[in-house]
Amino acid sequence: MPSAGNRMRVAEPEMAFRMARDLPPRPQPYGVDEVLAAVASLHPALEVPDSRFADFTAAGEAQLLADNACARHFVPGPAAPDGWRVLDLSRHAVQAHVTPAHGPAWSRHGTGAAVLGDPRIALVWLVNELSGLGITLCAGHYVTTGTCMVPLELQPGDAVLADFGVLGQVSMRFGD
Repeated sequence: MPSAGNRMRVAEPEMAFRMARDLPPRPQPYGVDEVLAAVASLHPALEVPDSRFADFTAAGEAQLLADNACARHFVPGPAAPDGWRVLDLSRHAVQAHVTPAHGPAWSRHGTGAAVLGDPRIALVWLVNELSGLGITLCAGHYVTTGTCMVPLELQPGDAVLADFGVLGQVSMRFGD
């Protein structure tokens, strides 16, 4: 993953849902069971956000949202085993391990509860927001729902491994 020009220099372990079928706009809100039935697979993922603002911490919420919500790079891992649907994703533990180019390795822990209380709630919220705006969430689209922990601070050359336990792992190296 290139680090050149990245002002934020963080990675965020996230759960990402790949859609199996379209969820078009409609007058009534979608429910959790209906949205999850439209999901093809769940993937452990890493988001590497960035901003065009030199001082993104002072830019303000509206400006950061207009800055594509700081989205830049997305690293999906392999699909989780089919049994993910019976797990309580809100309580699901995630561990991240950072191996710096220089210095000692370190870890951080989190859970799915860091994502609006449950990543499934975040997914359903997005589907209903899009529906209200007249936008279809399409088959094949990935929805990454938000970080499961405090973002991981990185420097060029650092490697990250996010371990989602039975859901799988995803890794990347932040380029020099």
